[in-house]
Amino acid sequence: MVTSIILFLIVLSILILVHEAGHFFAARRAGILVEEFGFGLPPRVFGRKFGETIYSLNLLPFGGFVRLHGENSSEVISEPKRAFLNQNKKVRSVVILAGVFMNFVLAVFAFSIVYSFSGVPREGDSVRIVEIRPDSPASASGLQIGDIVREIDDTKISSNDGFIGYIENKKGEEIIIRSERSGVEGLIELKAVPRLDPPAGEGALGVIISSSEVYFPPLWQRPFYGIYYGFKDALFWVGIVVAGFVKIFTDLSGGTVPQDVAGPVGIFALTSEAAKFGILTLINFVGILSVNLAILNIIPFPALDGGRLLFIGIESVFGRKVIPKVETAIHAVGMIILLLLIFAITASDVKRLISAGSITGYLDSVLK
Repeated sequence: MVTSIILFLIVLSILILVHEAGHFFAARRAGILVEEFGFGLPPRVFGRKFGETIYSLNLLPFGGFVRLHGENSSEVISEPKRAFLNQNKKVRSVVILAGVFMNFVLAVFAFSIVYSFSGVPREGDSVRIVEIRPDSPASASGLQIGDIVREIDDTKISSNDGFIGYIENKKGEEIIIRSERSGVEGLIELKAVPRLDPPAGEGALGVIISSSEVYFPPLWQRPFYGIYYGFKDALFWVGIVVAGFVKIFTDLSGGTVPQDVAGPVGIFALTSEAAKFGILTLINFVGILSVNLAILNIIPFPALDGGRLLFIGIESVFGRKVIPKVETAIHAVGMIILLLLIFAITASDVKRLISAGSITGYLDSVLK
């Protein structure tokens, strides 16, 4: 349990520190005075100033923060030209978006590492059986998961389209399937009759097939393949996460409390479970979490990066800033709402965990 907690804190800290590093470097590049870059959350345990920035170690051992000069209207601004609030809309927008951008970069990097070590998918020249439906012609014929179909009747099969097309043309007729099977010499001959009217989603033969294979490029090429597929994976998860958030807000607007939302306890459980399957699975999970954090922060809600962008948008529409004290108060209320929401989700997670009796049981209840 201690190891799982430490691992969870490390993962959470990486996600948040990378996000804050985006704000830090963007602010420095824009000439904004960065007063503090904190590791962990206050109260401060130790701090040392390098240049004009204090780098601090704080008591709560997760996450981090960046404190910009003139970020809040209540601060005493000693260098007006280097204060965040006094920058133009473009500069402030770039600094705000930099955290989200860095989380997306982290996701691409994490996925790239996974692909670099576990190989990349590509289309092969063989069709493998990956799933067989119960009570289907394939099940009755004796086909097994992992079989590689080489021929149907006297026709060679080398692609999914070729397999599907041939089966579609042979509905109701007996066919002979010749396939390779691990541990068996030569081709196995099996007979089956594709169904004329199969159940929805099953197909005439009742199998799920794949012609993709795992390819290990030369070592010098793997980072490039990894980045390409890592970027595609990151975009894929952006779509999944956005759809998830849309469903959450749709449920809330309809008066339904979402049941599949995980808070800190849920993330801890998922991190612990991912770690059991090895470092690559954990790194892949970090990539998924990083996409989640990026999308969450871009939501136009007070206290989030998206909420700050919303005020810049309002400023663009009306040609004047929202009164700084009003904006600060709205962000404070937003933060309180977010903390209450996190508390409610955490309480629900703890209740599920106690009811389930174990992390595995909890995950079953969340993911079912």
